[in-house]
Amino acid sequence: MKKDTICRLCSSCCPIEAEIENGRLISAKRKSIVPDNKQLICPKLQAAADIVYSSQRLKRPLVKNSAGTFQEVSWNEALDTVARRFLQVKRVSGPQSVCWLRGMAADWGAPWDYVNRLMNAFGSPNTIGNGSVCHVGRECAHTITYGAMTVPLPQDARCILVWGKNDRDTNPAAAESILQARQRGATLIVVDPIKTSLAAHADIWLQIKPAHDGLLAMAMIHEIISQKRYDADFVSEWTIGFEELRRSAAQFPAERIAGDIWLDPAAVKDAARIYATTRPACIIDGNGLDMQLDAFDATRAVGMLRALTGNLDVTGGDFIPQPVPARNIQLKGRLPAGLKPVTGDYPLFNEFHPTWGNHVQSCVVDAILDHRPYQITMLVCQSGNPVTSMMDAGRVERALKKLDFLVVIDMFMTQTARMADVILPTAGCFEKTQLNRAFLRNGLIRIQDQVIEPLGESWPDWKIVFELGRRIGLEKEFPWRTVEDAIDHQLEPAGITVKMLRENTAGVRGVEMAFEKHKQEGFNTPSGKVEFYSEALAAHGYPPVPYADGFLAEPISFLDQQDQYPILGISGARDNRFTHSQFHQIPPLLLGRKGCAIDVHPVDAKTYEVADGDRIRVETPRGWIVMPVTISEVVHPGSIRIPWGWGEVDPDYNLNRLTDDDRRNPVIGEPSGRSFMCRISKM
Repeated sequence: MKKDTICRLCSSCCPIEAEIENGRLISAKRKSIVPDNKQLICPKLQAAADIVYSSQRLKRPLVKNSAGTFQEVSWNEALDTVARRFLQVKRVSGPQSVCWLRGMAADWGAPWDYVNRLMNAFGSPNTIGNGSVCHVGRECAHTITYGAMTVPLPQDARCILVWGKNDRDTNPAAAESILQARQRGATLIVVDPIKTSLAAHADIWLQIKPAHDGLLAMAMIHEIISQKRYDADFVSEWTIGFEELRRSAAQFPAERIAGDIWLDPAAVKDAARIYATTRPACIIDGNGLDMQLDAFDATRAVGMLRALTGNLDVTGGDFIPQPVPARNIQLKGRLPAGLKPVTGDYPLFNEFHPTWGNHVQSCVVDAILDHRPYQITMLVCQSGNPVTSMMDAGRVERALKKLDFLVVIDMFMTQTARMADVILPTAGCFEKTQLNRAFLRNGLIRIQDQVIEPLGESWPDWKIVFELGRRIGLEKEFPWRTVEDAIDHQLEPAGITVKMLRENTAGVRGVEMAFEKHKQEGFNTPSGKVEFYSEALAAHGYPPVPYADGFLAEPISFLDQQDQYPILGISGARDNRFTHSQFHQIPPLLLGRKGCAIDVHPVDAKTYEVADGDRIRVETPRGWIVMPVTISEVVHPGSIRIPWGWGEVDPDYNLNRLTDDDRRNPVIGEPSGRSFMCRISKM
């Protein structure tokens, strides 16, 4: 039997067809716009049955006993234990001392809304996501500039600018769209310090020095303005602050900055010219811009290229999404007046969107260890693994050990779960029905529909949250007995039901797709225009124009100590077999730890006398790791690339032992985890 659903093994939310026999998942196949023999393979989806039926799955709730070992208990006992702790902390030190830390694995749609609803009704503002280091910080920059995060439309573009993203390993459907556009003659420009598969096939590859994307964007802006290649009509009618942007960009001509960021001035100018004059053009920006100290201004500058060239909200350009009318169910108005979250130092980031909420996860560690702005004593960690995924892992471990009580909700026993007092086993993506953010943020809605029963006694996230909410006195707030009831309630303003979505697996459109919407309704900014100059940023004490005061002096961690740490370390790569630290327990994906190796350029290999397979020690002021080496020209001389997520396999492979969390972006709280100075030595 074949069933349609959405795969949630990563954040791409690909529509898939699941093969089910006798209630078991046999296989899963992605629906694609290209023929079967030309589809890009997703190893995770190929191993879907191995993931679902892994012997490592958590199948019953676990509670740590007085001897420090876990024992299986019933759901009633586990949830009663957690609920008692919620209420005890509330009585002793106030509800704000409970924090719910969210990872990406449970999706950011309705499951994020349910948790916010529970915590807000409970009285704690501390529902914290990881968006400061992944996506949400960039979305904030897009929103401040033109009111929403754009959606690139490469399938109809004549020029595609890929900036800090490698969809071949992260989103095969998007990569297929790029490749199809290339076959139709679209020009491809790639900005990436690594020679990715896309970079290798690009018309122009700009192998930029990590953490210097903002400089490149401003140089391109200067080139486009100075050569009068911008869309003068759009800029005149639909933007504010053009003169201020022109003056700021004039500080960064290609001839001045290119050499310092590993680029040829002529290549920078060519990229700017081709992008500005080949329309329509889209920009696919990605996580490569994240985890940088100047990620906010860099993303704003990249976004301004879209507006300067008239590529906003046009076919083949960058679409302004149309969110489906949905009920905001988060109950933020129930929070005590004046009670700030631990992320209170980032008010603009906290409030830029009605439902995104709070995302500076580093503040959770501050609150636990340093009681800033107050102490967190109890933490619920859902679908995340902060011991391996958060910057400065040593500090994160110290924080988790200091907690009075830690609850982990996950499918597997992770490095973080081992430190928990209670572990609640969650169901996988094929074992639950939910509404994904990918389909809430735009007019076309598809349902992630349950196709098999949860494994063992695992529960879907929605059921865990609903049941826990009722046990802490929130029966009225969680009246729904099924997830279908909850989704129908949330989608009622759109007139869409779960029944309709199940009957129309290709999706139900809540809003008809329209381009150039600004001509009727303006942009969703205070001025109604694209804001090169932002009064909102100025009012909060931030530079209203990117880099008006110059570029960040030390954009890379430990740059002030480069005499002792002379090599530039790059956080990467995202192997398409895994999603961050997930699925390293699955033998068909682990492949004998294939890919667990540091890329070293041949020039540096000769200097440090290392060869393929040698083990090297990498060290920063925060800590050290040891890994094998691969000699490769995918990296620039003077830099190394360290694979990501392998700290789940072995703590000595934990990249975040090296990263820093002391310095953070002032707007979005983003630390520098992407690039850092380090030193290497052969073992």
